[in-house]
Formats: sequence, structure tokens, C-alpha cells
Amino acid sequence: MLHSPVLKRRLANASPVVFIIVTGLVAFTTYGCIYAFRKPFTAASFAGMEILGVQYKIALIIAQVAGYALSKFIGIGAISSLGSSRRAIAVLGMITMAGASLLGLALSPPSWGLFWMFLNGLPLGMGWGLIFSYLEGRRVTEALAAILCVNFILSSGFVKTVGKWIMLEWGVSEFWMPFTVALLFLPALFLGLWMLEHLPPPSEKDIEQRSQREPMTRKSRKMLFRQFAPGLAILILIYLILTMLRDIRDNFSVEIWTELGYGAQPAMLTIAEIPVAILALLFVAMLALIKNNARALWINHAIVVGGALLMLLSTLMFKTGHLSPVVWMIISGVGVFLPYILFNGVIFDRLLAAFRETGNVGFLIYLADSFGYLASVLILLWRNFGKPEVSWVQFFASLCLYGAVLILLAGGLSWNYFRFKYMKKKQLETEII
Repeated sequence: MLHSPVLKRRLANASPVVFIIVTGLVAFTTYGCIYAFRKPFTAASFAGMEILGVQYKIALIIAQVAGYALSKFIGIGAISSLGSSRRAIAVLGMITMAGASLLGLALSPPSWGLFWMFLNGLPLGMGWGLIFSYLEGRRVTEALAAILCVNFILSSGFVKTVGKWIMLEWGVSEFWMPFTVALLFLPALFLGLWMLEHLPPPSEKDIEQRSQREPMTRKSRKMLFRQFAPGLAILILIYLILTMLRDIRDNFSVEIWTELGYGAQPAMLTIAEIPVAILALLFVAMLALIKNNARALWINHAIVVGGALLMLLSTLMFKTGHLSPVVWMIISGVGVFLPYILFNGVIFDRLLAAFRETGNVGFLIYLADSFGYLASVLILLWRNFGKPEVSWVQFFASLCLYGAVLILLAGGLSWNYFRFKYMKKKQLETEII
């Protein structure tokens, strides 16, 4: 195995294509393995079980998402201020705590499940910010982010497929399955993290094109938010809706596919996501070809609006019988995941670059994420207590319809705000010159 100086030097001197492929695959693998600590338990049904008047699986998901949401609020300060020297230690600590919670779930009575899943979500909420911090501020950030974000689509389905498979083939119980899946992916996670630690930092050309990325203080975070507060509030609203859609589709994909008539085909959890992943990967990766940061920011907004249109039209066609269930899940999946991926780094990276702001993407991601996952907790509670009789297919379809309309309106408002802000900035620069 290469020593660290050799590996870092070779990656620094590699062509952009080679760098994208190697770094993207390493980041994808590492974050995909983190999914093995977070998502496998949703492959279990825990049929007939309840706790505190809530279906047991919904209760576990709410507990994990609550921990995840709290982690995002903590991450607003923790991730944005974290230096590069402490990233690997933070990842290892996160995985240790998450793995221990899954072992606790396996060993404890079911009544302890809420505690263990809250403890599981609490550290894992830091995972995205930690891994993305290795990639941001580069000329090829979009391409790297596109590869990394495929995890949102493929890795969740894949680890759930593995979870269902080991329950069927190995006879592992629903409570031991999540810990077992996590152990299977642990070696690959260690290798991926070692590789990430040997990435070269952004070059001078990267900094020139994308602006300097630095740890942020509380003062610098406040200044950045105040400067773009109305626009950021609109973007957070869009991301809040996307997070609810994505979490329902992801956490209850087993139930949705079962209601659609594919419950006996666990591979569908992964197979149906492949075209979604390919389309999202191509669209986001191509954004790296756009050198003008402002133009890229406007195109990001256009993609968000386009995703909402896909959700709206495909769901209407499905409800009227003009689309099959599989085609609907694929098209609506593209409509959800394509803009969702943009909000997990790409759109904020271009925002900082277009306005030549220092700081880092982690602050903006976690600001949006914190409210997004809080909304996920609330929508799950409303689903359990307010509309328990509604099927998961009906529930997801309704969210697609109403969510798409809101995103269309908010997307237009956001584009107008940042467009005006950018034109005003360019006018002031011209007057100074």
C-alpha cells in the first residue's frame, strides 16, 4: 500500500478525470459504509409491535430522525468550525457511537429501542458534513458531489437489500440484523477514510475559481446568514419539503413497494433506484463544466424547479392510471433526489463562489439540514396520529403533489432574490472601478 506522501503527490498530479474517478469512488464508498450504520433497520417490519401507542417501526424511525435532527443543529457550529486535522478522529468517534447503539438495540429489550435509535442518529448526523468537507471548494466539486450523493439513492436501498437478505438466508433476527450489516461494511469504511485523509488540499486554481474555504466562527456564521437571510430562508423551506419527501420514500420504501405489489421482490429496493442514480449523477456532474459560478447558481435553481415538475406530473399521471407503479417511483424519485442532491453541497458551494464569500459549505448544509430533519419528525408524528388509516402510497403521493407546488413557488422566489442580489453586487463593483 502506498505511503501517504506518495499517494497525496500522485493524486495532486493526476488529471482531473482520474482525480474525479478515484476521489469520487473513495468518498462514495466511505459514506456508503456509513449508511450501513444508519439504514438497515428500516428493512425490518417489526410487525404487530407498538410502543407508546405508536407503531414500533415508526417510533424507531422518529427516534433516530430526532437524534439526527439534533445532530444537525449541533453541526451548524461543530462542522463549520472543525479543522481538517480533526476530521478522521471525528468520523471514527461517530462510527463507534453509532455501532455501539446498534449493539445495544440487539442486546436490550424492545422497550429500549427508542433510546438506542436516538443515540444512533445523534452522531450519524455529522457524517455528511465530515465527508463533504474533504471535497468542497474544488473546481470539480460538482462531479465529486454527484458521485457522493448517489449514496442517497443507491446505498440506502443496497444496505436494506443486504439486511433483508441476511434475515432470510442467515436467519438473523430483526434486532440483530442492523448490527450485523454494520460489521460487514466496517473494513471498507476504514479503507475509505484512510484514502480520504490522503487527498491533497484544494489547489491555488481551485481557490481562485471557488473562493477560500475556512473554519467559521460564530460571528462569521451570523454575518453570512444576515447577508442572505431572505434567500436562505426560502432555500431552507425548499429543502425542508425535499427532506420530508426523501425520508418518507426512503424509510418506508419496503411498505410502499409492498403496497404497490412488489413485496416479494427485495431486489426492487435497489434495482428501481439505479436509473434514478444514473440520471442524477449525470445532471449534477455536468454542472462541473460550467465555469461561471453565477450561471451555475441559476441553473441549480432551474433544476430544482424541473424536479418539482417531474414530481407533480408523474404523480398526477400515476393517480389517473397513465403511469405504472415502477415508472412512477423512478420518475418521482428523480424529481425528489435531483434537487435534494443539489442542496447537499452543490448549490451552496456555487452560492459562496458566486458571491466570493469565505467560510465553508458545512455551515449552510447543516443550517438547512437541521430544519429539514425536524420537519421529518413532525410529518411522521402527524402520519401516525393524524392520518394512520392512509396507506403509504397515498401518503407519499399526496406529499409529492403538495410539495411540488410549494417548491415551484419557492424556487421562483429564490431565483429572483439571488439574481437581484447578484446584479446589485456587480453594479457596486462596477461603480468602484
